[in-house]
Amino acid sequence: MGSGRRFGARRNPRHVRGVPDYPTEGRIWEFIEKHEVSVLGISPTLVRSLMRYGEAPVRSRDLGKLRILGSTGEPWNEDPWRWYFDVVGDRRCPVINISGGTEVGACFLSPHPVEPIKPMSLGGPALGMAIDVFDENGRSLRGAVGELVCRRPWPGMTRGLYRDEARYLETYFGRWPNVWVHGDWALVDEDGSWFLLGRSDDTIKIAGKRLGPAEVESALVSHPSVVEAAAVGVPDEIKGEALWAYVVLAKTTEPSEPLRAELIKLVADRLGASFRPSAMRFTKALPKTRSAKVLRRAIRAVALGKPAGDLSSLEDPASLDAIRDAV
Repeated sequence: MGSGRRFGARRNPRHVRGVPDYPTEGRIWEFIEKHEVSVLGISPTLVRSLMRYGEAPVRSRDLGKLRILGSTGEPWNEDPWRWYFDVVGDRRCPVINISGGTEVGACFLSPHPVEPIKPMSLGGPALGMAIDVFDENGRSLRGAVGELVCRRPWPGMTRGLYRDEARYLETYFGRWPNVWVHGDWALVDEDGSWFLLGRSDDTIKIAGKRLGPAEVESALVSHPSVVEAAAVGVPDEIKGEALWAYVVLAKTTEPSEPLRAELIKLVADRLGASFRPSAMRFTKALPKTRSAKVLRRAIRAVALGKPAGDLSSLEDPASLDAIRDAV
């Protein structure tokens, strides 16, 4: 019956939500070609998820109208960034990697298409933004990882949280007087290029040593069998926190104990023996927001058997079941 066909279509959440690899793996590239898109902005997580299908779906489409590639929302890993630049942008489109937020109402950091841009860099402070990187004592820091802050008000600045002024002041101004703390780890290198390294509240602390999830995830996605990865810290009686990693494998790869051992060794070799993962789990999917950001707090909650909290931004509820079923 006709009603049965419609009912069947509605039951498929991938169809209803319009994800970029359904009904075909090259849906997003088909869209760009059809509508002659000139500025494309997608997240690093989405790029990593599309890489699994290889270059063919991209190369088979005419993306010649593209002028600029955009990105925001989370840190880059180098391999996906280069794939985005080399394959999607054909090495001619600059990657404008920006950082801001709904509560910022603008961009804190943004490169410019007319200047050289290092891979994964966000250029520097955007116009009108008094951005800095602070060490733990509130001093300006260069050449090392610190907190991303803003020293002065800016156009479009949030004036408060609805019916919760105290929470607003505590969240953004509670650490240093009259200084906005954004909650991101940042680094300014010797050439003055700015980089973001993940949320400071996602930081994993193992035996007193601080580790950003992005560092672990970058190491894991460098392996040809890994499409996506997420790292979280879980309580540990000896170390304070232990490192757990969840990985999504390429379609042609099956989970195995040798592969698990190989991935654990890869992280330890890249980051040091102290950061050897205590658990390496294979999962079918990672929970993400509708803008394709990985919800690490939800992964951590599921891993600990605790309530996942506010999931209103979750793109696919079934992804939490994938974490529960990870092996």
